[in-house]
Amino acid sequence: MANSKLYKFDRRKNRIRYKIKQVSDRNRLSIYKSGRHIYAQIIDDSQSKTLVSATTLESSLLQKDKSNCNKIMAEKLAQLISSRAVELGIKQVVFDKGGYKYHGVIKAFADEARKKLSF
Repeated sequence: MANSKLYKFDRRKNRIRYKIKQVSDRNRLSIYKSGRHIYAQIIDDSQSKTLVSATTLESSLLQKDKSNCNKIMAEKLAQLISSRAVELGIKQVVFDKGGYKYHGVIKAFADEARKKLSF
């Protein structure tokens, strides 16, 4: 049980969320990925409110009959959510990668979002 993938995922997620709570003055950029899609949102934890959200299910990004969970789509999604955030005046966020390891799709998303937003 202690070595299962789900257990390790939950431990990483809890460790990251604990560290994010220490920086409570900034909004949180949270990412979730499934097998086919990527979801991102900017959350104000003090009010428990989602300020901005974007997903690969939106018609401007959706590719029919293909997996939308790849590096190219992650970069497009990061551009979309960061431009929406800048329109609302959000310039600084804390990146919440959940329990995901920082490589592949997560890294591509973070690198692209970092061009407009500061982590």
